[in-house]
Amino acid sequence: MSAVLPTQTRPEAANQATASTPTNPAALRDSFAAARSSGKRAKDAAESLGVTEGQAIAAHAGTHEHALKSTPLKGPWVEILQALELCGPVMALTRNESTVHEKTGVYRNISAQGHMGLALGEEIDLRIFFSRWHAGFYVFEPANDPKNPASESLQFFDAHGVAVHKIFARPETDREAFRDVANQFTDAAKAYTFTPAAPKDAPKPDSEIDAAALAQGWSEMKDTHEFFGLIGKAGAERQQAFRLVEGRFTQKAELTVVRKLLDEAAMDGTSIMVFVGSLGCIQIHTGPVKRIEPMVTPTAQWINVLDAGFNLHLREDMIKSAWVVEKPTSDGVVTSVEVFDGAGELMAMFFGARKPGAPELQAWRDIVSRLPRLKAAA
Repeated sequence: MSAVLPTQTRPEAANQATASTPTNPAALRDSFAAARSSGKRAKDAAESLGVTEGQAIAAHAGTHEHALKSTPLKGPWVEILQALELCGPVMALTRNESTVHEKTGVYRNISAQGHMGLALGEEIDLRIFFSRWHAGFYVFEPANDPKNPASESLQFFDAHGVAVHKIFARPETDREAFRDVANQFTDAAKAYTFTPAAPKDAPKPDSEIDAAALAQGWSEMKDTHEFFGLIGKAGAERQQAFRLVEGRFTQKAELTVVRKLLDEAAMDGTSIMVFVGSLGCIQIHTGPVKRIEPMVTPTAQWINVLDAGFNLHLREDMIKSAWVVEKPTSDGVVTSVEVFDGAGELMAMFFGARKPGAPELQAWRDIVSRLPRLKAAA
């Protein structure tokens, strides 16, 4: 499958200081605690204060009176992930602005070559871009109900304070081993700082892209991993490339496509692959999905997968475009369904489950064939 580095995330509102932004760690801790006590999740609480989540977590390092404690970690980051195998099952979480992907399992077969890393366990399947990993913390937060265990996690952030990957202890985790990993990589003197994200570069005009060469290169692909290099060589943004070959290799789909494909996969038991990425990590689920649950709140519309070992939470109301994409390979055509938000950021990708050397599942192709399409623009 195509493990593609996500495009540059748009600058978050949290990167822009406001008059109400706390100006020192103590004030930030107080404000963050108040926001969390109102029911906000950590990311939302931080952004409500005009800071990134990384800034809020960093403010909880050192000695202070708040219950939430963070301890800075040192790398190499790959060694932290390798050490986690002894902890047993943990929950891996990777998210972007619209979508959260959670997998419970054991970190196994962790490797790195330069800034690129892999986790190839049966449950924890990651493509890692360590050049984006700027800061790491062990985070301890007591539960609201003292009868429940505290939340313990390892959290990693990019240079702007946006989370790239998180790892949470679960009931089946060996918590003593988990703390041993944190202690082994603790660097209490480390003071991480974060900088605002630069605006994302605008795509080139279509007229500056050699669409014929792009289509020719597309037709000659032998592996889905060639796709990122192909559009990079063409100088095309991902959706721009889709648009320039529309009707031959791509088709626009209706915005309800995620719910429909998940419902159909759940009904017939087809194994699928679900890719969700941050700037620093792509997390993959391979297997069936069973419990598909929509949820509507006053501010959001979600489609959720709530299965043992795998949870997906995707903001359906943030889907602004959806594509069915075909890529030629030496094993035959590989088909994906890809959805994007209003800023053009990739929310999630869906494939039929397959191994290299094997053709695409016919059951997946049947599901995709039934998904509603939109007519191509003139």
